[in-house]
Amino acid sequence: MPEGTVRSLSVNGVRYSYRLLERTGPVTGPVTEPVVVLGGALQGMLGWPQMDGRLGPVASVVTADLPGMGTAAPLPPGPSADILCAAVTRIIDDLGVPRVNLFGFSYGAALAFRCAQRNPGRIARLLLGGVPAHITEAQRAHWQRATDRLAAGDTDGFATLVTEALMCLDPERYVARRDLAYRYVKRSMLHAVAHSPHAADSVYRSLGDRPDFSGGLSGVPALVFTGEHDTVTSAERQRAFAATIRGSRFTTIRDTDHWVVLEKAEEVADLALRFFTDRPLEPGGYLTSVPQQERVSGRSKA
Repeated sequence: MPEGTVRSLSVNGVRYSYRLLERTGPVTGPVTEPVVVLGGALQGMLGWPQMDGRLGPVASVVTADLPGMGTAAPLPPGPSADILCAAVTRIIDDLGVPRVNLFGFSYGAALAFRCAQRNPGRIARLLLGGVPAHITEAQRAHWQRATDRLAAGDTDGFATLVTEALMCLDPERYVARRDLAYRYVKRSMLHAVAHSPHAADSVYRSLGDRPDFSGGLSGVPALVFTGEHDTVTSAERQRAFAATIRGSRFTTIRDTDHWVVLEKAEEVADLALRFFTDRPLEPGGYLTSVPQQERVSGRSKA
């Protein structure tokens, strides 16, 4: 994995950092604005090697340990949306570019959507995946049980419950690489708790900060994608959310769940490459405007 350059910033007195991998492609090749990747609550700047490899030839790739995540300083008490949006804006300013492509996944989708709403002129294109647009009280209760395990010092129990909450374990639904993804997600949760000084606070905050996907959006080209078996928020509800973004497009990727970025990492990276460079999203094009929907698996139309 290329190392890139790590730059330190601060917002409202909170220290954080981002990693910049400069574009590696030839000057004469197709290029696009830098791609800023925002992941889940416990995902740091080193968790996106597939994006580095696929997007590196056409764009600079930016990943971050935002305030309250990874190696960054903890967030102050209270709602965090404003400070996190300001942190993303500071990254764009520090890059010295007028606009960026913004990719938000899971918890990061809520932040990316909010940033695009607040400052659409800085966002060239918006790609959102695994959007937690609707979380039930039963799901919140499950997460609360997980945090109770963490508070009691049972890190393995915490990691198990979190992994179960984020994956489709129904044997009647086929999910590609399910066992591999399960092991990876659980191991990642254990690593985050062991190595981030405020991982527990990040989890508690994700329970308290209910993401707001209301208000719609216009003026930003947008694509929303999901795994067809996403059990965090169903594909149908994510499709309904996509319909609130004027002119957006929506697709499901089959044989995947919420962890589509692991289970079909290359397909997701290729989708991002095509969207951010304004190419057909498949040879001949396979996506249509909301409210219509297509299902995608690799390079074949369902």
